[in-house]
Amino acid sequence: MKDLIINKESTERTVVVGLITPRQNEAKVNEYLDELEFLADTAGAVTVKRFTQKLDMPNSSTFVGKGKLEEIKNYVEQNEIGMVIFDDDLSTKQVSNIEKELQVKILDRTSLILDIFAKRAQTANAKTQVELAQYQYLLPRLTRMWTHLERQRGGIGMRGPGETQIETDRRIILDKISRLKDELAAIDKQKSMQRKNRGKLTRVALVGYTNVGKSTLMNLLAKSEVFAENKLFATLDTTVRKVVIDNLPFLLTDTVGFIRKLPTHLVDSFKSTLDEVRDADILVHVVDISHPGFEEQIDVVNATLQEVCDAKDKPMIMVFNKIDAYNYVPKDADDLTPRRRENIPLDELEDSWMARMNDNCVFISARKAVNIDVLKQRLYAMAKEIHLQRFPYNDLLYQTYDDDSINPQ
Repeated sequence: MKDLIINKESTERTVVVGLITPRQNEAKVNEYLDELEFLADTAGAVTVKRFTQKLDMPNSSTFVGKGKLEEIKNYVEQNEIGMVIFDDDLSTKQVSNIEKELQVKILDRTSLILDIFAKRAQTANAKTQVELAQYQYLLPRLTRMWTHLERQRGGIGMRGPGETQIETDRRIILDKISRLKDELAAIDKQKSMQRKNRGKLTRVALVGYTNVGKSTLMNLLAKSEVFAENKLFATLDTTVRKVVIDNLPFLLTDTVGFIRKLPTHLVDSFKSTLDEVRDADILVHVVDISHPGFEEQIDVVNATLQEVCDAKDKPMIMVFNKIDAYNYVPKDADDLTPRRRENIPLDELEDSWMARMNDNCVFISARKAVNIDVLKQRLYAMAKEIHLQRFPYNDLLYQTYDDDSINPQ
């Protein structure tokens, strides 16, 4: 069976393709392609060019129009491109037609994310989740894996074996998916017991878009060494550390990041990694305020949290990270165009979000440890309130929290 995941040590040259439609304008498509290029870089590929086309909807046969496909083909042939990545999911028919025309490897956003997941997964839990997502992605695409039988279509009796083989593979994959789901259920049960064994300590979960600095913040607060890198999905495995601020202990969890256009079956496959979020008493939503689309990223995270664990009623602190990288570009006095996000000063953003969140947000730089004491003060106050609800007899042990008394251990 043809491998789904591409793992080559050598750097591959690629181009990326996106569509401008009535639902996403050119600026939004370019933002999505920026992210797609970052995904390609994370997977080990170098993007040398991007192609966009205006269409009312994707072409059902080739995703882009015939003229644009011919343009891509000419560029691929002239520049030794080995892979073309599309920003949206492709159907079996689309992949088959595009491969036939371009004669190079064709990936869509989902298959690229799966490749990164396969590379990043370390624990048995994460590896099982990745394998399940791979098979769920592969199942509806079995037909194109047997196109080599088309050359024998005229031969007597050759059509049957081809169809039989597809059905055989489908049964094998369905059995594999069932077994993987059983394995994940067993892992979930084991992890549930582990969470129960942690007692009634307050639980705080870091959530957010991928590459916003959750692991860096985790390392700073817990004095741990969780892997952190300027790559998308740098960590897939849930990490739990005990943190003590002043004299108050709580558990801090780092979770896998979210991303736009994440297919439903991929979300379903990773729901078990978010059990820590379901069981958390407090959510710390980390946001990369230096990203031009950070507000949409906030919406993506909130929507996914709602879908996965109905987290709307959990206490939440919004942590705007990377203030050191915020790029403010003041507008010229004679510029009458509407101002964009980068034209808004950081202090104005702070005031507007403070008002929107009832002051329940903090602006920090985890990399440079800016305003971390303010974040610790907020965490202490919220964790203490929950702790005293569970252990009211400890009330005399806690004194008023003072900025000068911060002493995490």
